[in-house]
Amino acid sequence: MFDREKKDQPAKVLTYESLGFLAIISLSWLDELLSLPSLLLHGNPYIPDFRESTVEMLLILAVWLLVAGATRRLLNRLHYLEEFLRVCAWCHRIHHKGRWLPIEELFQQGFDTPTTHGICPHCLARNKATMERARQSREEASAKAQPESPEACRPQQASQNPAS
Repeated sequence: MFDREKKDQPAKVLTYESLGFLAIISLSWLDELLSLPSLLLHGNPYIPDFRESTVEMLLILAVWLLVAGATRRLLNRLHYLEEFLRVCAWCHRIHHKGRWLPIEELFQQGFDTPTTHGICPHCLARNKATMERARQSREEASAKAQPESPEACRPQQASQNPAS
């Protein structure tokens, strides 16, 4: 229900804005038809000029169109920005309906879909490169730990001379 009210807000704002401009146009024409200045100034003669009211109305309509277009763009941008998911920069939990949820729980609640784990090609390549560097450094470390001459690795054998 809350989402529906959010979607109706731009329509309400534009409706109120339009009603305000229609009221200004109506007052402009009422001024011309009822001779409001002569009524307010106690019977001073006033000659209505409908060309002047038409120009006023056209100017008001032009302003109305400009303001309505700008308001619609701003409200659409605001609605677009409000749809972003907020993600915690530290733990990567997602803000959804007033709660901070792990992404797996969000998928289960929002899409009613069980989740599993995998690895994307980019992370796979990065992890393979890291593992290869670790393997190479282990090989280099073990090569440095081995003695240089193969004879040094062999244990000294005692001479086996039975006559001695």
